[in-house]
Amino acid sequence: MPELDSHSGSQARVGDRPTEGSKFARREGPIMKWCRFTAGGSTAFGIIDGDTIAEVSGSPFDSYTSTSKTHKLDAVQLEVPAVPPTFYAAGINYPEHVTWAAQMRGQEPNLPQKADVGYRAVNALVPDGHDIIVPADATEELQYEGELVVVIGEKCHNVSEAEALDYVFGYTIGNDVSERAWQRGDRTMWRAKNTDTFKPMGPWIVTGLNPDDLHVTVRLGGRVVGEYDVATALFGVRTYISEMSKYLTLVPGDILWMGTEGATENMKDGEVCEIEISQIGTLTNKVNWQR
Repeated sequence: MPELDSHSGSQARVGDRPTEGSKFARREGPIMKWCRFTAGGSTAFGIIDGDTIAEVSGSPFDSYTSTSKTHKLDAVQLEVPAVPPTFYAAGINYPEHVTWAAQMRGQEPNLPQKADVGYRAVNALVPDGHDIIVPADATEELQYEGELVVVIGEKCHNVSEAEALDYVFGYTIGNDVSERAWQRGDRTMWRAKNTDTFKPMGPWIVTGLNPDDLHVTVRLGGRVVGEYDVATALFGVRTYISEMSKYLTLVPGDILWMGTEGATENMKDGEVCEIEISQIGTLTNKVNWQR
């Protein structure tokens, strides 16, 4: 079981004693699996070791201390692993997805020249295992987008690409559910991407990873409908954090969804969508259409 010290914003393993405020376990630290869960009517953070959760008091984004409480992973309700102060989303960020999206609009593809970022709504977040609740007036063009999610761990302003990963707490998985008819027809994406339950995220956050090593697999109804390497992004995690931090102050708990690759398909009522990212896990959610 990982050993925790009482400290601010850092993590510990047996034999390690990080100093107050150190960026421990950001770039090359130990791989740890953090979750947010509910048990016995209370919600807390914890560290997963095998099939056991070691509960902590406090938050990995502020300060926390170890407790004597442990829980079986299959006996708790996993929650969204972080409720972000700000929810960022990369603009179209993978070449094949740019081409496909342009074709769907009847336009020539135009690859972005810089790392643009947008925003999503916190109300849309739901955890692993929660249904995607689709409004009755949605069209059949309800589609998945499997994405790597970056979780910020340190206050970050005006940092270089070389420094950027020092400010990352860890990584989780997101499904950027999108209603394409609304996306095309509305002036903004207020409902196309931000309807309640349209942003499944989880099941946990894994620290100490290199994002360039990760591979994404998307399954719909048990069949593989998409695969890509995170490293094929037009602009990677380092570039996004550095560019954003020139203008915005990122704070612990902020999340950045990194975009998806390739064409996407319609999801039907009752289908299960799984987003798997190597070294992290699988995010699983069922489509529940309100007819």
